[in-house]
Amino acid sequence: MIHNRAFLKAFEFITFFMVLLALYAIFIYAPVEKSMGIVQKIFYLHVPSAFLAFFAFFITFIASILYLYKRNHQWDIIASSSAEIGVIFCTIVLITGPIWAKPIWNVWWTWDPRLTTTLILWFIYVAYLMLRGVAGENQRSNFSAVFGILGFVNVPITFLAIRLWRTIHPVVITGKGINISAPMKHTLLIAFVAFCLLFFWLLINRIRLEKTRIKAEEIKAFIEDKIHLGHEKQGG
Repeated sequence: MIHNRAFLKAFEFITFFMVLLALYAIFIYAPVEKSMGIVQKIFYLHVPSAFLAFFAFFITFIASILYLYKRNHQWDIIASSSAEIGVIFCTIVLITGPIWAKPIWNVWWTWDPRLTTTLILWFIYVAYLMLRGVAGENQRSNFSAVFGILGFVNVPITFLAIRLWRTIHPVVITGKGINISAPMKHTLLIAFVAFCLLFFWLLINRIRLEKTRIKAEEIKAFIEDKIHLGHEKQGG
């Protein structure tokens, strides 16, 4: 237990440091892009957020399969926790995208294939979370697992949208590499590392919180059963 706490504290410190370093790199170290100007710096938040949204939904996909296979509730907790964080990062993508697009495309939103499929992806996993909220206790995990598996189909479609259809969405990362200057590459790498650490920090804490909630409900149910039995004995 002590080792776990020490690890989490160290991980938390490293994450905090990397986030600060990423902010420094984005706003101080990285040069201002010549054609797009200062708004281009949203790129360093937008791209890692998109990657981690996809990654979070991939974890939900794998954990859902493992839950259906092993019937271990731990996998259901991981799946739902990752989906929640994935929705957060997907929301960041949908917010930063229009802010970046307005001065470049002169519109806040256009029904570009990448944008449209990303919005659909967001709706799918919001629906996943809503399903968990309304489904019965006995059906929640099974329904969510099936939904988490089927919903993942849209992730590769979203990722490949700029290659499958004609699009105005920029292609920065190609098979030949990243078409940006060295300081911009360094900044993007730092931002990626910081966001990845932040993702895992959020995931670890969300899983811990969910386990605590389940234990609290079990204790509450146990106390209520004891009180109910006590009332029955008194009545008898």
